[in-house]
Amino acid sequence: MSTFVLVPGFWLGAWAWDEVAAPLRAAGHTVHAVTLPGLAERACESGEFGLEDHIADLADLLVREDLWDVVLVAHSGACAPAGGIADRMPERIRRVVYLDSGPVVDGGSLYDLWQPDYREAADASVVDGRLPMPPWDFLAAHGASVEGLDEAALARIGARVTPHPAGAYRDRLHLTGAGAALPQALVSCSFPLSQVRALIASGHPWFAGLDGPNWELRELPTGHWPMFSRPADTAAVLAEFAVI
Repeated sequence: MSTFVLVPGFWLGAWAWDEVAAPLRAAGHTVHAVTLPGLAERACESGEFGLEDHIADLADLLVREDLWDVVLVAHSGACAPAGGIADRMPERIRRVVYLDSGPVVDGGSLYDLWQPDYREAADASVVDGRLPMPPWDFLAAHGASVEGLDEAALARIGARVTPHPAGAYRDRLHLTGAGAALPQALVSCSFPLSQVRALIASGHPWFAGLDGPNWELRELPTGHWPMFSRPADTAAVLAEFAVI
């Protein structure tokens, strides 16, 4: 059995993993679903949290719970803190799994990847150092597909999201390369795996290394939030990485 650390993307807390964690635990795995500082039940914590705060929080979890041989799962914007902790504490990580996301390059930030109109809208929306979640149609128009989620599901999720600390996506990730050789995987959901392979072949700097021997690419066709749209299948895919 394996130990999973599940890190949710923007605006989400540990609650986002409830329907994924349940079948993993039922199968005998240990699951730690994460709420990063400033989000969900931790939204009341004061401070303008940055990327280093989120990385430090993951480090605290690994040490406090004495976690080793971890399957670290990063959904969407969690790719930055997950990549950071894999670089800082690679000896505790068995595999990093990027769920509809991908690794952040050394010196890069998620803000770099956003389209100019998305950055402009985000900058204008930040209040007290935190970014509220934009409307679903705006997110979908910028690549975050809501496939598999009906209006009731969108309303249910939308009622629980909390503003995301702006520093967590603006700050640049600095890597030593210590975690580069770890087994890693990318599970594409809202974009075809063929698109990922094309970016790898083109030498795109954020994808160029994904054809290495320590990388595995998988596909789980659905929207950008597979933990809500296909939770059982998400759990099944993650469980496969636990035994590989």
